[in-house]
Amino acid sequence: MPLVKIFAKTTMMKTIPLAALQSKLCDIWGTKPNTTKLMLQRVDEWTDESFAEDVYVDIRAKGTDERTREYVLEGMHRVQDAFKSEDLIANVRLETYEGPRYFHLPPPASGSS
Repeated sequence: MPLVKIFAKTTMMKTIPLAALQSKLCDIWGTKPNTTKLMLQRVDEWTDESFAEDVYVDIRAKGTDERTREYVLEGMHRVQDAFKSEDLIANVRLETYEGPRYFHLPPPASGSS
């Protein structure tokens, strides 16, 4: 947990400090940097400006018994606050998945074929 996809418009000029945000999100979710991947995607446009957000944050995380609805919602508020501390207004979405339905294939180690 988690994969964090951050979408921002190409015209948005604010800095998005990925390393600082990764550290804050690791603190929030009790994870390590090697399991908390942040990816920034710049987009030309998106629909519906009703929230006036700087970034759209899409989080995918493993569902566990400890991650109750209340726990996840509180964490999402803390994620919003982490972005706010970096002067960014975040629209946060989080989706959980079941562990047995998760698959991951990292690239081979350097020098391996």
